[in-house]
Amino acid sequence: MGTTDDATDWQRHANRRLATAREFVAETETDALAAGLVGVLGLLGGFVGFLVTSQYTSVAVAAFLAAVGYGWVRHRELTARAVTLAMTVSTSLILVLILAFIVLEALPALRYESGELLGVSVPGLRMFTGTDWNPATNPKRFSMLPMIHGTVLVTIVATLVAGPLGVAAALFLSEIAPPRVREFVKPGVEILAGIPSIVYGFLGFAILGPWVSDQFDLVGQGTYLFVGIVVGLMALPTVVSVAEDAIDSVPESMKSGSLAMGTTDWQTMTAITIPAAFSGVSAAVLLGVGRAIGETMAATVMLRNEPTIAEPLYNVFYGFETLTSVIANKYGSATGLQESALFVAGIVLFVSVLALSIGSQLIEAHMHRKLGGSE
Repeated sequence: MGTTDDATDWQRHANRRLATAREFVAETETDALAAGLVGVLGLLGGFVGFLVTSQYTSVAVAAFLAAVGYGWVRHRELTARAVTLAMTVSTSLILVLILAFIVLEALPALRYESGELLGVSVPGLRMFTGTDWNPATNPKRFSMLPMIHGTVLVTIVATLVAGPLGVAAALFLSEIAPPRVREFVKPGVEILAGIPSIVYGFLGFAILGPWVSDQFDLVGQGTYLFVGIVVGLMALPTVVSVAEDAIDSVPESMKSGSLAMGTTDWQTMTAITIPAAFSGVSAAVLLGVGRAIGETMAATVMLRNEPTIAEPLYNVFYGFETLTSVIANKYGSATGLQESALFVAGIVLFVSVLALSIGSQLIEAHMHRKLGGSE
């Protein structure tokens, strides 16, 4: 009988503890939900206030920060998840808003330069079929082809510089260099990424430009060839860093198996390491190309800044204009349709770099699947 009473008391005690725990969980969830709601409303209020330039934006931001601070003290794990999610969503939203703003600003020029294609009016068609850029004539003309041509030539030269040099340097650092040499060389390569682009451009303008003019008997300074070389050197740290990570990701068992078969180190690198890391190396080169396409100051300083297409088309010993340099040179004084046309150049750059970034991500994902044995 006593045993039954003890069991009943224990059950009642357990039920009370369970009820207390449930009440605590409910209170905690309510508290966390309230803090999260205040944080979301504060973040949205701050965002909307920023867009409409409201004087109460700081109040909303302060409410968001207070909610995050309170949640961090009382519900750290939930707050950390919520904040990281909010930052991710904010980043994506900012990207969408930037693209929407550029497109809206470019619409007047796209409508003005509409053209007929198979009986259908295509906005901006004449910007990619003509070759004239002259905002002072009547009618005005805003062709993107001269700048696209210059950007393509600079990018090709930069890729030919950054690609082979970057992959070779990554292979050396990952597979050949002794640890002491690697510890010395790798920071030196990474320092190159910290040098301002205007410094590269000034060195190219002050040193390479006069030398090229004298050696090749050119009228004036600025060549796509040496702008591409300078931009390629600027993209070099990106290519080296990403390509080295790709080479390091190759399983050591593959290299050891090749060496065990009697191959030399060089044969292993060329037949095993590089093919296995090819996708990652390709992604590294694509990221370097993206850097070359988006480079502004070096091209602006070194080129002639004339919207002209070189003759013949492959002539890299003259340099006129790129998409980035035309924006940098003309945006300060541009108005009306010319300003809108500069936003069209921004759209071309945005889409090009975005496509390269997506391509590099797809290639890198393919590499991980391949090395992981899922294919």
